[in-house]
Amino acid sequence: MCLVPFGLLISSCSSGLTDGTTTVADVTTTVAETLTTLDETTKTINGYRIESGANLRGADLRGADLTYADLTGADLTKADLTGAILLSANLSGADLTGAILTKANLNNTRLINANLSFVDLRGAALVAAIMLNATLTEANLTGAKLDAAELHGAFLSGTNLTKATLTVADLSDADLTYAVLAGADLTKANLTGAILTYADLTGADLRYANLRGADLGRATLDGANFWNATLPDGSVRTS
Repeated sequence: MCLVPFGLLISSCSSGLTDGTTTVADVTTTVAETLTTLDETTKTINGYRIESGANLRGADLRGADLTYADLTGADLTKADLTGAILLSANLSGADLTGAILTKANLNNTRLINANLSFVDLRGAALVAAIMLNATLTEANLTGAKLDAAELHGAFLSGTNLTKATLTVADLSDADLTYAVLAGADLTKANLTGAILTYADLTGADLRYANLRGADLGRATLDGANFWNATLPDGSVRTS
């Protein structure tokens, strides 16, 4: 493991399945084997310069430890960050369209106004991530952990949040049109003013959630738990 002046950590990881194949379930063991190449003078990883505004389009950063990295405004379009660690990194204004971030650690990461359209974030950790006004159109966050995440004003149209955890998350004024939240945990989530038209909330847990002023038009609510939740009209569901 190597530490660079601005707090960037790179760890050496190598793995492989016995049959030589890779599956989503094994992404935590299939990280790049050559990410120990770090030039402390140029601050590069495998030839990719890590800095704000960096061009990392299509970069292979699987398993890279980018803790505290400043990647504001960076171009990470279609980059592969499978299993990467971006703990407390700053990616505000970054473009991650089509990037792969399965099983990545983005806890406490800043993604303000970032573009995460069509991003694969299955099983990723985004606890307490700051994603104000971020765009996650048709992103896949199946099983992702977004507890206490700040998603005020975020665009999540068509986003897949099946079985994701969003306890105490702030989704106020977020656009969740056609979003899939089947089996998602939204306990104590703030959904005031959120747009949930045509959203799938089948079996979702919304206990103690605040949906005051939210639009649930044509949403699928089969089996959803609204116990003690504040409904769009301001009333509290007690049964």
